[in-house]
Amino acid sequence: MASLQTYTNGDGDKNHTLVVIFLRGGADGLNMVAPLEDPGYYRARPRIAIEKSKAVPLDGFFGLNPLLKDLEPAYKDGALAIVHAAGSEDDTRSHFEAQDLMEHGGIMGGGWLGRFLRTQAGETVGPLTAVALGRSVPECLRGAPSTTVLESLQDFSLGTKRSPLIQSLSRLYGLQAGALGSAGRSTLDAVARIEKLRATPYSPEHGADYGKDNFSRDLMELARLIKARVGVQAASVDLGGWDSHFGQSTVMDPLMTRLSKGLSAFYRDLGSELEHTTVVAMTEFGRRVEENSAFGTDHGRGSVMFVMGGGVRGGKVYGRWPGLTKDVLEGPGDLPVTTNYRNVLAPVLERLGGVESLSKTFPEFELNPVPLFG
Repeated sequence: MASLQTYTNGDGDKNHTLVVIFLRGGADGLNMVAPLEDPGYYRARPRIAIEKSKAVPLDGFFGLNPLLKDLEPAYKDGALAIVHAAGSEDDTRSHFEAQDLMEHGGIMGGGWLGRFLRTQAGETVGPLTAVALGRSVPECLRGAPSTTVLESLQDFSLGTKRSPLIQSLSRLYGLQAGALGSAGRSTLDAVARIEKLRATPYSPEHGADYGKDNFSRDLMELARLIKARVGVQAASVDLGGWDSHFGQSTVMDPLMTRLSKGLSAFYRDLGSELEHTTVVAMTEFGRRVEENSAFGTDHGRGSVMFVMGGGVRGGKVYGRWPGLTKDVLEGPGDLPVTTNYRNVLAPVLERLGGVESLSKTFPEFELNPVPLFG
């Protein structure tokens, strides 16, 4: 691993950036990517199913919810892949337990992304190696060598009277040898680079049009950091509120619009930087196949995952579709999980850190990676 100095001076940040988006609350994969040619879908959802004529066609069987139409260019470009009937082995249908298992990567301490970053860490770790956009460290990043939580670049600062403090710290760390001195100097270098970024208003590129919501703001801040090459190897972003037991369109439609607009703007804004960026969007579980009496859906099992970025063999819906006949539905009537989420993450992590990192990241799971990369 290159020295920390190279990650904060703009010369050595050649590492890939992994962006993990968690759709908290149980996003309805059947509503986001509808099985248009499965008659069981329309039998189970006579009032809330996506009409074939309105869906964005994908592969002759599945179609995107029209509210996700902004993702169609990335799909057609081959940069966006979809994995259906994806999820975890947790069958409690509890948001808290399902999220906990998924973010930890199993019943073990620390988060799966934190463990992965530890396998990649050398003698030094940059202050912006792992970034959580929000107010707290997500469970997936627990145990990472270094994590910075911020809501905007304004948070990465040493205060209003920072010049004397920076000068004092520079003298102090300049006298320190070893990892402590290197980490201190590199953090100050990162602060200086962020100061320069803040001094220049950010203009998204390539016609990218971010929304005004927090999710778009987080992705825009992240695009800015990635393009500035300050050493971001992993980032976590949340888009919560997907629980929709009644009035599903009222709850989920605005969230799908935010997801579509934010991700499509991020895709456009990065341009060639997308070649060393991978985005994974996941949720703790899907929704019940059959709609309920309140025009909503209850907690279910299988949902969808999205993978976007450089090298992705996109333009395809992956995963074994089990069908929606009653004999294959699980429990009270749920889409079974035919692809474990670890098997979606595995090819991403293998591409970023090598096959040897997988056994340390998911030590108690027998992997069968989805062939998402060529």
